Amino acid sequence: MTQTSTSMDDARLYRRIAWRLLPLLMFCYLFSSLDRVNISFAKLQMGPEIGLSDAAYGFASSIFFLGYLLFEVPSNLLLLKVGARRTLGRILILWGLASAGMMFVTTPGMLHVLRFLLGIFEAGFAPGVIFYLSLWFPEERRGSIFAIFLLAGPFGAFIGGPLSTAIMVHTDGVLGLFGWQWMFLLEGLPCALLGLYVLARLAENPKAANWLSTDDKARLARQIKPATSLREPIGALFANPRHYVLGFVLFSMGAGLYAVAFWLPTMLQEMLDVSLEQIGLLSMPPNALGMVMMVLVARRSDRTRERLGHAGIPLLLSAVLLALATSSLIGPITGYVLITAATAAICGGYSVFWTLPARVLGREASAGGVALINSIGITGGLVSPWLMGWTRSLTGGNTAGLLTIAAMLAIGAGLTLVLAMTSPRSPSLVPKEAYS
Repeated sequence: MTQTSTSMDDARLYRRIAWRLLPLLMFCYLFSSLDRVNISFAKLQMGPEIGLSDAAYGFASSIFFLGYLLFEVPSNLLLLKVGARRTLGRILILWGLASAGMMFVTTPGMLHVLRFLLGIFEAGFAPGVIFYLSLWFPEERRGSIFAIFLLAGPFGAFIGGPLSTAIMVHTDGVLGLFGWQWMFLLEGLPCALLGLYVLARLAENPKAANWLSTDDKARLARQIKPATSLREPIGALFANPRHYVLGFVLFSMGAGLYAVAFWLPTMLQEMLDVSLEQIGLLSMPPNALGMVMMVLVARRSDRTRERLGHAGIPLLLSAVLLALATSSLIGPITGYVLITAATAAICGGYSVFWTLPARVLGREASAGGVALINSIGITGGLVSPWLMGWTRSLTGGNTAGLLTIAAMLAIGAGLTLVLAMTSPRSPSLVPKEAYS
């Protein structure tokens, strides 16, 4: 068999795997994005009903990430014991029920409790899927595959704005419920149903896939470099400084993305004085452009096999754009355009981020290490929505919060430069038992 025909066979195999796995996983991640940030639209209608101040809303947005942070590493370590199918199914069912349960809140305290539980229940989903996909695709294909999966995040936010606001406007008063209550119910329950489907249909790994032939499984085993284990002693896990550096890079990305995700609807209402449904429509361009950037950056990164620069340069660009958006010399429309471009730049960098642990850590990469990196990174979502709410309460504006987040993004960009200068090229690893 010639090298050309072998490459064509490989392409067909990985295309078949992608079509089999990605639609379901992306649909799950789409609802993750919806349920994580739909509170930003609910705030516009529910705030007066339950007495939700800017500071209380910022805390409600952030406390989700505290629950996620506390249970991220345990969830991913449990994945190694019980498998991806049970872990992802459990996560989907519990977070769907918690999200739907937010329709019953009547006070800020109740909202805080349910947001905290939502974070606990969702902990481990995204890095669990990233780890799961690494069992099926070799390193040189992961940039594009991860980017395609991660596209579901901004796509969920893209449709989430008009979908959430439309539900709120057109169901308000139906059966005596507010529109925001219907929104939580209709965007939460589908997750629980998806969890049941995952439990019934998701293949645990290539060995367990009855839709792959023996030759297909052998081909995967040859092309994806195995390791004896991806487990790492707890002491070594927390002692590796590169986990913390990668974690802060992800932290800076999360800080930028979630500050915009949770506060853009409020800023649009203040800056442009538009209706609820118009706010939903205006939330679409940042995510649409973000999806385009994710595809372009990931494809270029795969083509050049360069990862760190493709993560760092977009972060630096986003820092500059966010800083410019705070200038008193620009109008609200220009500020909105700059925030849109900054969001898209962060999405471009994020599309290749999960190729970095294998690139930077090599044989030290582990499921626990990935979970630790994501736990540190998720604190960006813990800090930035709260920071925006706190600074808005103190100053009455967005400038202080956005400048602080721009500084975080600049530091994250600088750290990718440090990693690029100090990291040897290393092979990516997946568990040997996935193919044995």
